[in-house]
Amino acid sequence: MDENQLNIELTEEIGEGIYSNLAIITHSNSEFIVDFVKVMPGVPKAKVKSRIVLTPQHAKRLVNALKDNISKYESVHGMIKETEVNAIPMNLGGPTAQA
Repeated sequence: MDENQLNIELTEEIGEGIYSNLAIITHSNSEFIVDFVKVMPGVPKAKVKSRIVLTPQHAKRLVNALKDNISKYESVHGMIKETEVNAIPMNLGGPTAQA
């Protein structure tokens, strides 16, 4: 095995993935927290399905990787149409953004 090669294991449970249609992003001076939520129409309550904690450097790398992948996707499949997002009033005690 190459010394620079990283062996990444993906368990069956994690490989199934978790559906999310809302991401809530908060940050401090040392970390970014991304909570993935599944919101169902007509249901006034939603649960965080997954939380990812990133260093600021890894958050920036993730943004760049997403931009690159979206560009590649759109070059094959056409522009992704953005739909209007209904504002969901939330205050988790820090700066927030929704995606």
